[in-house]
Amino acid sequence: MDEVGRAALRRPGIAAPLRTRLREWVFRPRGAELGTVVLNQRRVFIFPTRAGFFFAFSLLLFLAASINYDLALGFVLTFYLASAALVAMLHTFRNQVHLCLTPLKAEPAFAGGQACFDILLENRRGDERAALWVKAPGFAAAIDLAPRSRMTAAVRVPAPLRGWQAAPRITIETRYPLGLFRAWSYWQPALACLVYPAPAPPGAAFPVHPGGGGDGLPRGRGTDDFAGLREYQPHDSPRHIAWKAAARAFAGDAPLPAKAFAGAASAEVLLDLGALDAYLGLEARLSRLTRHVLDADGRRLRYALRLGTQTLGPGEGEAHRLACLKALALHEPRPRQA
Repeated sequence: MDEVGRAALRRPGIAAPLRTRLREWVFRPRGAELGTVVLNQRRVFIFPTRAGFFFAFSLLLFLAASINYDLALGFVLTFYLASAALVAMLHTFRNQVHLCLTPLKAEPAFAGGQACFDILLENRRGDERAALWVKAPGFAAAIDLAPRSRMTAAVRVPAPLRGWQAAPRITIETRYPLGLFRAWSYWQPALACLVYPAPAPPGAAFPVHPGGGGDGLPRGRGTDDFAGLREYQPHDSPRHIAWKAAARAFAGDAPLPAKAFAGAASAEVLLDLGALDAYLGLEARLSRLTRHVLDADGRRLRYALRLGTQTLGPGEGEAHRLACLKALALHEPRPRQA
């Protein structure tokens, strides 16, 4: 090959794709894998560490000195250490092979926080697996597995953007027992975490909107103070029926009465994306609505959420809060960063 060809191969535009294709061919990246994955022999890679290379270089020096000075004990020491390194390589490989990995669940998170992916590691063999490392970008945890045992590992990685976030590629590695070799495997669990918008700082007042109760104003349907009787509605709780007054109502064919309560907990607010100032930008408005949802839920208010043509509620409780947060997370999904 002439100098022009060698110079072309040294260019980043050609050499980088070659390295990328070689890496993809050697490690064969896989897509998201459902169910339990067993790390068989073809999925476990092994290579000497820095300490392993230094150990091999030292053995070569011992061998050269033994040959040069005709040292019988030097030969014994050299080959003894070499055999110990080969046995250590076998134990490093066995410490990881046939390990079982299962994806469990992913907990929702807020943007700017950490996404948590739970995975299960299972040792089905009768010997211990020591000093296993579970690694992901920005995460590392050491695990020891007793014989025929299982353990759950919570992999926590940054969650910078709202929307669905897939689990990162997880690396399982070990250098047990001597640290001369590193065995590792790649695994892409089929898990995805829902990332809610980052809530704005607390303290912002609820937006006043026609048809809503404004900043938590009572609307006569609370649960704090008794305010009188009203006509029973199908969605009312049976505990709110005024049974003594109902006995008289039945005698005179009057509507079934129910107790009416008043209090701040009865307030209804309408959280409307269109009612917020447009100059804030979409992400800032979604963050503010996220704060309003959390505040309304904490104050036990009935609230509705309007995102363009989509309206949720009015409602209250955990199910309604989670539905609103999910709608905020998936509203007009933003493009992912490269």
